[in-house]
Amino acid sequence: MKIVKLIVTFIAIGFFLALESCGPLVFTTRSNNPPPTWFYPNRIETVRYVYFPNHYIYYDLSLSTYFYLDNGVWIRTTVLPSRYNTINLRRSRYTRINNFFGDNIGQYHRDNNNTTRRRRTTNSTTRRN
Repeated sequence: MKIVKLIVTFIAIGFFLALESCGPLVFTTRSNNPPPTWFYPNRIETVRYVYFPNHYIYYDLSLSTYFYLDNGVWIRTTVLPSRYNTINLRRSRYTRINNFFGDNIGQYHRDNNNTTRRRRTTNSTTRRN
């Protein structure tokens, strides 16, 4: 009987060590869709959208769809068009959108990403000695 308990204990310890080596976990609203290969978080978090600011691309982790801006209209698709084939999303800078779980990504983008930067207007005068 002691040998059975010892074997069960070793199996349980081995199971927990195997889980620890799996790496970080991502929780989305749909757990059956794994995150894409370029998204590798370093901690446990709840995220629905990931934003690539250099390319104006959002990725919805729960629906596995991309949003990109095309002539002022946000397009939703599961595969990016061929013009984005040269972009390596694994090496691109991205931002996790932590506090937004809605469906209107265009409204979120308008509210949080001011694309019209204000110029700094200062009257600089140079002194001449």
